[in-house]
Amino acid sequence: MKAVIFDLDGTLVDSLPGLTAALNRTLSDLGQAPLPLTTVKTYVGDGLWMLLRRALPAEEFLDSQITELQSWFQSYYKKTWRPGTVAFTGIQALVNDLAQSGKVLGVLSNKPHQFTVEITEDLFGRKIFPYIHGQKAGVAKKPDPAALLQLCNEADVEPSECVFVGDSTVDLECAHNAKTKTICVTWGYHTATELKKYNEPMANTVDELRYLLRL
Repeated sequence: MKAVIFDLDGTLVDSLPGLTAALNRTLSDLGQAPLPLTTVKTYVGDGLWMLLRRALPAEEFLDSQITELQSWFQSYYKKTWRPGTVAFTGIQALVNDLAQSGKVLGVLSNKPHQFTVEITEDLFGRKIFPYIHGQKAGVAKKPDPAALLQLCNEADVEPSECVFVGDSTVDLECAHNAKTKTICVTWGYHTATELKKYNEPMANTVDELRYLLRL
């Protein structure tokens, strides 16, 4: 294994408070009731457009309106992500050890690219993850394998030499589609029951993830 690619939200960081705060400010502007963290947790993982689509009643908001509302959310998220996002306990040491062991490290998220880069570099520094991909125009988001394969190509590693670590069924399907190895973690936003259906290596703690990564 030459490379380890991580999902961001729910895998490296707990971003739910910041996402929920920005979403609820957007909902308030639209005259909608706020949503609890537990509900927003079930909406995360498929990108910003889908987060808003799930949060807003279809009978009141057309898909075209959802597209326009993304800028509203992003204007709030610029203010809420920093106080509302933290690295999971033990993750910083894990990625540092991976880097020191010579592994190529990357981040692949369905979060807009700008925020993916800002959050990763703010919480982990500018050198730990040389390859960072968020959602970009013209590149299909996970579970489509395009972005993961592009990242592998940039890192000069074959998909078979890479392991993708994620917390959701979207991540697992992406890894399967790209034919990379995969490890799922259970501290994120999808339940262990959902993840077990894929019969892939599963880490319930950062120490278990260390073991699976052979650190």
